[in-house]
Amino acid sequence: MSAELIELGTTLTTLDGTRLIRQGEPGTLVYLILHGLAKITIWAENGERALLAVRVSGDVIGEMAVLGSGRRSADVTTCGRASLCEIRGDAFVGYMQRHPSVAFALSGLLSDRLRWANQRRLEFAGYAADVCLARIILALAVRHGRAVREGVDIGLPLTQGELGSLIGAKEPTVQKALRALSARGLILRGHRRVVIQDMDGLTRFADYNPRNP
Repeated sequence: MSAELIELGTTLTTLDGTRLIRQGEPGTLVYLILHGLAKITIWAENGERALLAVRVSGDVIGEMAVLGSGRRSADVTTCGRASLCEIRGDAFVGYMQRHPSVAFALSGLLSDRLRWANQRRLEFAGYAADVCLARIILALAVRHGRAVREGVDIGLPLTQGELGSLIGAKEPTVQKALRALSARGLILRGHRRVVIQDMDGLTRFADYNPRNP
């Protein structure tokens, strides 16, 4: 996104756990993440909260309600300190109209997000929980990972429960799967941290194609 778009909004710094968007409310603002992370979560019909995705620096959030239904489809909460640009919906739409190439790029981004979600649904139906977990760990590493001394850190501080919600599994199932992957020497576990220790081995175990994350 260009400096012109940033100039249309207001820059703000938020603390960990700041809720930017609340599910079900009218949506009149769009946020551009300048630095930091934000979690996309939704309340399921059974009353449980599920993590849908994580957005990082450079991502736009809140655009669906502004461009579509007008209602927020999920909660958005910052993870750690974050710097964002808050943009009025009408100003954002006007920017898209003046810059068709940016609007086209945004449509491609939305398509990628839908493909990501569809891929996760296919995995739920076709793989056991430990394989689903291995695949989501690899997918996160492809998008957000960083090299560390022990291997590749997936780059996102997710709890075991949040990892579980990404693959449709309960936390005890995730704990068991993490222990199994760790026992195989494929990953290292830490507090809100997963490091891929054996990338090739985890890829084989997950039957994973990095070109289709």
